[in-house]
Amino acid sequence: MTTKNIQQRPDKKRPATLSFDSQAVHGGNLIDATTGAIRTPIVMANSYKLPDDPSTLDWSDSQTLFYTRNSGHNQLCLERKLAAMERGEDAAVFSTGVAALHSIFFTLLKNGDHVIVSDVTYEAVWRLFNELIPKRYGIEATFVDISDLTAVREAVRSNTKLIHAETIANPTTKVADIGALAKIARDAGAMLSIDATFTPPPIFRGLEHGADLVVHSLTKYINGHGDAMGGAVISRAELIRRLKGDALVGVGGSISPFNAWLIMRGSVTLPLRLPKHMSTAQKIADFLDKDPRGAFVAYPGLPSHPQHELASRQFGSMGYGAVMAFAVKGEPDVQNRFVANLRLITSAVSLGHDESLIVHVGKAGRGGSECYPDAFREYGHLRLSVGLEDPADLIADIEAAFDETFAR
Repeated sequence: MTTKNIQQRPDKKRPATLSFDSQAVHGGNLIDATTGAIRTPIVMANSYKLPDDPSTLDWSDSQTLFYTRNSGHNQLCLERKLAAMERGEDAAVFSTGVAALHSIFFTLLKNGDHVIVSDVTYEAVWRLFNELIPKRYGIEATFVDISDLTAVREAVRSNTKLIHAETIANPTTKVADIGALAKIARDAGAMLSIDATFTPPPIFRGLEHGADLVVHSLTKYINGHGDAMGGAVISRAELIRRLKGDALVGVGGSISPFNAWLIMRGSVTLPLRLPKHMSTAQKIADFLDKDPRGAFVAYPGLPSHPQHELASRQFGSMGYGAVMAFAVKGEPDVQNRFVANLRLITSAVSLGHDESLIVHVGKAGRGGSECYPDAFREYGHLRLSVGLEDPADLIADIEAAFDETFAR
């Protein structure tokens, strides 16, 4: 066997040699040296045995196992898997997705800096930059229509340090051109962070399109079972080192060993789950788009979506995610009746679970809702996260709920 073939041969000890499906199975997994268990066990310790001379330890080290706030065995294994799947140098995992987002802002921004944020973003991020961070740290934020690249360029200042966007915006499904935003950030001497929760790998890998930092709420698709919380940032090793030192060790947003283990377990089936999520979502979006009782449906897989062409180019043949927003014709009480009439789809927050989830959000009350499209502000919206049920069952449930809602 030639040296070239040896380097290319799939090897679970070298995750970069593996395809995504194989990385999902083997990435970060370590055979237990004590028992021989072929799956990394849950290590629930909060402390690890110190070396004979601990005086030389860096007590802020996040790679050496000595205290789980800094680093735990399950945490490190999960980080290795995520870095391989996202094709980054390193990863940092946190207790929640918001903790992961906050780690970027807390670590990389300082008093007097300026940041550009998508005007449609997760509500916690909106509040961070509309209220908490500017008031407490003197950091200025400009909210911009991230799909308007001219507006993004015009928002850049001499002190702009970061641009933050979502690959597919929650909840309007606006799609961001990550490559174009990365160029704007580079030209400005700034960094680009993206929340890719709606588009986990292999749908999209933002680092390969120029993003500096990629965030995932591990609570969602990567875990996929609705039973654990976590967040992650994947980036260059130097940036991850800074994030861990400041926001993990210094602030203490550590993920629990049990949650890290659950997410490792859930991520194994990600390559199997994602195609089903997305193929079913496309069928449901097509159905909703044709039903005259619907007021609108926003899903990047529909040709009517404003960024459908961009989504097709950026996400390729993989699909368009599995979250959509829509409304039925009528006032909020009609939306509530529709949800109450569903028998299979569950009314609950979150997304990326094995079961389909729907939540009714009214016309106002969410941060940044004044920037939503007109139809969202007229009707409110229903955010639907499509699960793994049979698509025919889901469509039948939606159709029956339409029938009962408008039978009055």
